[in-house]
Amino acid sequence: MNLNDEVMWVEKYRPKTLDDIVDLNHIVESIQAFLKNPHSMPHLLLAGIPGTGKTTVALCIARELFGDKWKSFTLELNASDERGINTVRDRIKDFSRYSRTGFGDAPYSLIILDESDQMTGAAQTALRRIMETSSRTSRFILICNYSSKIIEPIQSRCAIFRFSKLDKTAMVEHLKKIAQNENLRLLDEAAERIVEYSEGDLRHAINALQTTAAYQTGVIDEQTVLQVFGEASPRQVQLMLNKALSGNFIEARKMMYDLIGQYGFSGSEIVRQMQRELLKVPHLTDNQKAELTNIIGEYDYRLTQGANSDIQLSALLAQFSKFGKQKGNVIEE
Repeated sequence: MNLNDEVMWVEKYRPKTLDDIVDLNHIVESIQAFLKNPHSMPHLLLAGIPGTGKTTVALCIARELFGDKWKSFTLELNASDERGINTVRDRIKDFSRYSRTGFGDAPYSLIILDESDQMTGAAQTALRRIMETSSRTSRFILICNYSSKIIEPIQSRCAIFRFSKLDKTAMVEHLKKIAQNENLRLLDEAAERIVEYSEGDLRHAINALQTTAAYQTGVIDEQTVLQVFGEASPRQVQLMLNKALSGNFIEARKMMYDLIGQYGFSGSEIVRQMQRELLKVPHLTDNQKAELTNIIGEYDYRLTQGANSDIQLSALLAQFSKFGKQKGNVIEE
């Protein structure tokens, strides 16, 4: 068996160069400009939601700088595991202290700190000083989900790149390319459902595709994707919404229990899908969607506070029915 067959697709298809990065053109172009003159590259802070390519970009930078020997010149730490001041004082300080310019063409060593927003305040304060004193021999790439959790003195020492949700079209194309390489035929609606489910997180989307491929060989359709995700068909959720908005509370409630029984949903999952499908209902005005979203938000909060999900979901559908009757059955059956 080929060893690649046993590798997670997230790692198997992780880009090796900046040119292979999916949908981050503006960030890639800026970093490539820095790399034309590596000595001028500042410390970097890569911030944004999970699965958008922050760690991949950092590793690509290491490869661009050092080639095949990048591991010899790079210290990669996950700050959520090693986040205390001792790590900063010992491992990071020791690695950053010595120049590696005598070994090949490397202009400096590279220190990649993943999950750096999990570092303690004392560790960040110590890191700030090291970044200042070791700039001749080292560059830092800090990776985080929330830049607001990084102290201001560190932020001011870095060029900050903010990673937003990836473009859905680019994600669909990337998933189809992976499927093709794996001898799978990924249908358009299935790819779109995976992308919608992953909400801009490409790592999540690739993992979902690999999971789906384990259930279905050959052709991957939307029904297979929904089964793997444990998601209801959008049509089923829309029907439930339509029943409620047409004033038929009892029917809508019955459909809700059918969904819970068939898919084993939690209350928060039902609410999330209701919100997603509500925005697609063509017969509602923007103001009506805003009012109903406000109602959904109230019941979602109640569920997070530990309220009984059966009662709260029933009450939510009752509010929809009441809304529909007040507006003269905004959706006719």
